Amino acid sequence: MKNFLTLWAFTALLLAACQQKETTSIGFVSIENGHFVRAGKPYYYVGTNFWYGAILGSEGQGGDRQRLAQELDEMKQMGIDNLRILVGADGQRGIKTKVEPTLQVAPGEYNDTILAGLDYLLQEMGKRDMVAVLYLNNSWEWSGGYGFYLEHAGLGPQPRPDDVGYPAFMEAMTQYASNDKAHELFYDHVRYILSRTNRYTGKKYVDDPAIMSWQIGNEPRAFSKEALPAFERWIAEAAALIRSLDKNHLISIGSEGAWGCEMDYDCWTRICADKNVDYCNIHLWPYNWGWVKPDSLIEHLPRACENTKEYIDRHLAICDSLDKPLVMEEFGYPRDGFTFSKSTSTKGRDGYYRYVFSLVADNAEKGGHFAGCNFWGWGGFANPKHEQWQVGDDYTGDPAQEAQGLNSVFASDSATLAVIREQVGRFRKLKD
Repeated sequence: MKNFLTLWAFTALLLAACQQKETTSIGFVSIENGHFVRAGKPYYYVGTNFWYGAILGSEGQGGDRQRLAQELDEMKQMGIDNLRILVGADGQRGIKTKVEPTLQVAPGEYNDTILAGLDYLLQEMGKRDMVAVLYLNNSWEWSGGYGFYLEHAGLGPQPRPDDVGYPAFMEAMTQYASNDKAHELFYDHVRYILSRTNRYTGKKYVDDPAIMSWQIGNEPRAFSKEALPAFERWIAEAAALIRSLDKNHLISIGSEGAWGCEMDYDCWTRICADKNVDYCNIHLWPYNWGWVKPDSLIEHLPRACENTKEYIDRHLAICDSLDKPLVMEEFGYPRDGFTFSKSTSTKGRDGYYRYVFSLVADNAEKGGHFAGCNFWGWGGFANPKHEQWQVGDDYTGDPAQEAQGLNSVFASDSATLAVIREQVGRFRKLKD
């Protein structure tokens, strides 16, 4: 009997070791001399935005672990190994143009199925040696974020763009930058998530190499020039809190660049220069920013590229002065004709992707500070049923407030995928 128990114990230890090996990545992403490093080698990457990954990983509403595995395998096969993911949405369900199910139903009240989904997602990414950039807040309405925290800080229900328009929404959101109560509610959320232990791997989040970076938010903004000083203080506070809780992972802001700082490049420089911010982010949205129109997506592509280069060059110069890596972590372009069917051509998008990729790779090949890019966004094997997302529809790269298919890259978009693979090939040479 004693020999049997000894053999049983040895077998259990062996199985545990195998499981640990299966879910252990090759190491944390770090920074040396202004560049990403992983496992002692330069780390350059082509990634994507996969905001809904934790929902797919759940076993509740919206969960589909079979699809999650299919999506991760497809991306890994293509060489996409860096996924930018929403930790979870905030607030009530059943609101048009808002992601659901939500993670944080009320401050400190969590939907455990989404937490399990995030655990499962990180486990599956670790098995595939993929890494996640996890953002914790959102200035926009589609996942709660600012509006959620302002409401629970005592300001009452906050306006939504689909009801009042974006100007009125953005005016209301200027209150967030200086609202200490809203900040404290957010900081409680940060503490809760960063103190988590993954139920499937047994790893503390702070010890998990499947996470590359904690990101303060998705496109955090001040929303007015007057609010910029308070906004800068909040960014610094949030970064310092994350650093106090986690010494292993990188910290990033999630900023669009100067566009997210009321076009104040000095503000962007200051928030990126913070000692707790490890690398810089910018986004590019030619349609959203008025550089192209729905009826001129191909005709005005040269203008979009020209404006893109100017925007990138100004931010790269700042990163050179800070000696910090730069990641182009969101860029998108609508399908031709501004139609959203998966069968619609993507000539304009492919041209824009190719141009952005070339700017990133050309700089990296010269030893510059461009280190990675996450295109928006991965739609994969989704089959949208409605232009306006409805509960029960597949999740795509387009959140609930956007037309489904607008900026999504589907597994059937062979021309776009060819452009992405070309960029993966250029970065692989830099890693080797």
